[in-house]
Amino acid sequence: MSSEFCSLDGKTALVTGGSRGIGSSVALALGRAGAAVIVGYRTGREEAEAVAAQIGGRVVQADVSDAESARALVEAAGAVDILVNNAGVTRDGLLARMPDEDWHTVIETNLSSVFYTCRAVARPMMKKRSGAIVNVSSVVGVHGNAGQTNYAASKAGIIGFTKSLARELGSRNVRANVVAPGYVRTRLTEVLPEEAKQAMLQQTPLGRLGDPGDIAGAVRFLCSDEASFITGEVLLVDGGLGM
Repeated sequence: MSSEFCSLDGKTALVTGGSRGIGSSVALALGRAGAAVIVGYRTGREEAEAVAAQIGGRVVQADVSDAESARALVEAAGAVDILVNNAGVTRDGLLARMPDEDWHTVIETNLSSVFYTCRAVARPMMKKRSGAIVNVSSVVGVHGNAGQTNYAASKAGIIGFTKSLARELGSRNVRANVVAPGYVRTRLTEVLPEEAKQAMLQQTPLGRLGDPGDIAGAVRFLCSDEASFITGEVLLVDGGLGM
């Protein structure tokens, strides 16, 4: 049974990239808040099933960088009240040496996927005159980062896309917001050299890496009725890094 504050009882939520890291924490948080959760994943079926099992949810395999696969995912999810776009990849490298493939992979997976899934849920949500969309960006999309032109472009694109979407859907009581994590303790950051981690911590006023649960709490809030007058917002969950 969920607590009263930020309850999602009776809601159906679709989370992309839900098998691990931030996505799995988001799926768990929404499920524990009372939502029926569909865990979307591309790889890691066993991990996705383990997440879904904890909250009585279900899993659907899809490659959201492909328009048809993303549409099929939304269709399989059914009547969705909440969409959280978390699927993402990195292909870091300096621009002067970046292959076309690394650019396209990151843009298609991180940004085009958001377009495909949001397009698929837009009409049903408008028809119901209710819905909440949360797209996961990054502090890198706000401030940039050397060696991540492709990633920064994709994450900045999510912000512009979501603000425009919020303007389009607001009159039908459908909200669209962005959560922009700072440096979070995930598989991606665990493999970084110790010097790189220390540099991150020195830039973060709270002096620690975030946990996936820190991001999940912000997403849960933005999906709930407590945030019913918030749309087009970019919420940085970054320990103060982006000030």
